[in-house]
Amino acid sequence: MVVAFTTTRPKGGDRAMWYIYVLQSAKNSRHYTGLTDDLKRRFHEHNSGQGGEYTRDNRPYVLIYYEAYKHKKDAESAEKFYKSGVGREVIKNKLKNFLSQEK
Repeated sequence: MVVAFTTTRPKGGDRAMWYIYVLQSAKNSRHYTGLTDDLKRRFHEHNSGQGGEYTRDNRPYVLIYYEAYKHKKDAESAEKFYKSGVGREVIKNKLKNFLSQEK
């Protein structure tokens, strides 16, 4: 899967968008959900071993899902939901065709 990334920020450094994203480990197929204001940078950081122990130990990753938000609080709420049990099931349902191809 190839994903083109473009992020633009208005002058003055204001964040244009906030992203919640789901990565899948190519090592063990486990998922990681995160939040960022720069999806391209954060994806590179995960795959280069920057960040927490979990993502460092389970790389490389493939980006399998993301959502964009104008307000950080909305993105934080979505991230919290997708990290819950119900939220993980919602993600699995949204990606059911992709995930079924993995088997």
